[in-house]
Amino acid sequence: MSFNEIKQWVIGAVFGVVMVLTVVLPAQLVLIMGGTVTDEFPQTPSDFVPTVRIVAFTDTHNRNDNVALAVDTAYELFDNDETYAGVDAFFGLGDFSSVGGEGDYERYAQTLNEHVREETILVNIHGNHEFKDDNYKEYFAKYFDHEPDTVTDVNGFSCIAFSGTRSMTEWTFTSSSLDWLDKSISEAQAKADGKAVFVFQHPHAWGTVYGSTYWGDPQLNVIFNKHPGIVDFSGHSHFPMNDPRSMLQTSYTTVGCGAMATFETDKNLLPGHHPDGYDKAAQICVIEADNDGSVRIRAYDLLSGSYINDYYIDNVNDSKTYAYTYKNLKAHDEAPVFAEGTSATAYKNEGGEWVISFDEAKAADGYIVHNYDITIKDENGKKVFSDKFVDDYFVIDDDDTADFRIGTDTLESGKTYTLSVKAQSAYKKNSKTINLEFTAQ
Repeated sequence: MSFNEIKQWVIGAVFGVVMVLTVVLPAQLVLIMGGTVTDEFPQTPSDFVPTVRIVAFTDTHNRNDNVALAVDTAYELFDNDETYAGVDAFFGLGDFSSVGGEGDYERYAQTLNEHVREETILVNIHGNHEFKDDNYKEYFAKYFDHEPDTVTDVNGFSCIAFSGTRSMTEWTFTSSSLDWLDKSISEAQAKADGKAVFVFQHPHAWGTVYGSTYWGDPQLNVIFNKHPGIVDFSGHSHFPMNDPRSMLQTSYTTVGCGAMATFETDKNLLPGHHPDGYDKAAQICVIEADNDGSVRIRAYDLLSGSYINDYYIDNVNDSKTYAYTYKNLKAHDEAPVFAEGTSATAYKNEGGEWVISFDEAKAADGYIVHNYDITIKDENGKKVFSDKFVDDYFVIDDDDTADFRIGTDTLESGKTYTLSVKAQSAYKKNSKTINLEFTAQ
């Protein structure tokens, strides 16, 4: 990194911190604290008939095999849908590249051209990885048939795709690009006639969905907070969609769309954590809406072939009825529970590392166990290991055990140990601590 790049990064970082502390944080806290606690979450009515269907995906990072899988799967799911057949549009939310080189554009565009049908609308935007190459504008114009900032009519719904323009750092936006976003949302809402207005961009708005406090942009909050009722979709963080915190409603609705290449989580409130199984990432967001303001949002896991969450909003234009507020989502979360008879084992893997395995705790319906706090003591009560590890909740399979590695020489074969383990949910609700005795094999 050159001195000038470092200087630009520092200026951008300082600007972001000042923005968060003085403008965004107070307003965002007020918004998040609002809402009421409902008896239950809304269910999609049997008579809900969408008039549009959009599939969004993000952060493919040259995993064009997953891009092809996403497109093909979407057609397979909906070609013969009895309620509303077909896919009207695909939206790629950026970071389809690794370093922004033309070859990445070419291979990504070729995959889309081979799999997306001619009659299906296709819109892509820049992510920060595309901004790494100075020729990002030239490449975008060469391989895509629309502007990086564009408003597309999809069956009468205004869909605003916002790339912005690289400024001080690779992911901040210029004032002129933010003015374009502000104006485009205003114009779309003025003619929406009760329909949802959709916005798509790469980074999250800061302090909204899971991962946004690390990988969000506070400049977006300033714009979005002026436009109640919009439905916003974003990526960048790679934080999984099946974490319930990837959905949030304040004065508008915001959705984190996971990732298609690798997942990231936080550990001990620090970002950049890549737990076991993090490379098994392939999630898409299915968006459906009718003409009266109702919206259904589902996350689909491509690798398991299953839906992993399902949200229904009766009227996106009435924030007083929002059910997916932080307050309500947290209220419905429960402390995880270990089943009676839970057991643990210890063995060495092929690499010689000790692996501790125990029966997973059960989360509330629609929620997850995010992490486990564990301590291991020997026969004399001496602590030999202690840590927190993130569960692989983002891997959808039939494995009902939690596994973690503790090095090659932590335990001694034949000796008996006690594992103390506590499970924590997404909203920091803790299970009872249980003690499990096991013998190192």
